[in-house]
Amino acid sequence: PKVWNGWKGKLLEDLFFTTQRLLRGATPQQALGTPIRQDDARNLLRYYGLRPGTEDALWDQLDTVYFLRHDPEEIAWHARMLYYRVEAGEPVVKARLSHVGEGLQVMVYMQDQRDLFMRLCGFFARLGFTIADAKIHTTRHGYALDSFVLLDPGQEEVHYRDLINLLEHDLTERLRTNAPVDQPANGRLSREVKHFPITPEVSIRPDERGQHFIMSVTAADRPGLLFGVAETLTHYGINLHTAKIATLGERVEDTFLISGPGLTQDAQVLKIESDLLEKLAV
Repeated sequence: PKVWNGWKGKLLEDLFFTTQRLLRGATPQQALGTPIRQDDARNLLRYYGLRPGTEDALWDQLDTVYFLRHDPEEIAWHARMLYYRVEAGEPVVKARLSHVGEGLQVMVYMQDQRDLFMRLCGFFARLGFTIADAKIHTTRHGYALDSFVLLDPGQEEVHYRDLINLLEHDLTERLRTNAPVDQPANGRLSREVKHFPITPEVSIRPDERGQHFIMSVTAADRPGLLFGVAETLTHYGINLHTAKIATLGERVEDTFLISGPGLTQDAQVLKIESDLLEKLAV
């Protein structure tokens, strides 16, 4: 993707206003605006004609982390799409033009499964999309609620609107029928990555509560990179609880909240980190 786009502008805008609230004496939670986001999302839902309380069934299954990581417009969009199918038996896939710039925003909602993140990364990579942003979330009742911002770096002018119906239909069918995992298409490295390589870094450490582990990944962006990470996690039986994916120019900085067998053993952690570094190497 280009060095600057609307999505990155939105990140900078959010950072500015959050920092401003902190400097004025707000607590971290107040600075991130969780109650304000919920109120703004409710106002948007009323604007679209949904009655008060319509969102409660879905929101009861979502924790504070969800509301911290999504803006009011996203929260309202999810509620509009899901309020009447919180216990959906079939995958729900919705796509729309990104509201912060170019690209597509895709939402996937279904009963969680161990290899879901890998399947989604493989599908998007096969179509040639770059994942500029991803928010992976698991609800209290065991459903995956995952959001992606997709860009097509291979074309100067992309008619994203024409891709919405195709993407929704094809991805829904592949998830519904449990089709084989898509393998990413081979893509060329960008000129910047070839001439200014970024040394990959992987670290896995316990979180503050000691219940899960935080995995941080830094590497040069390239086609199929996230698929390689997801494939490795699946191979080791690692459970993915939440993830924050950020592609900044040619640099990927991803954070995953994970759990699984062997993560308390230093030798196993070193093996996982070594395999990931091999996948991330350009």
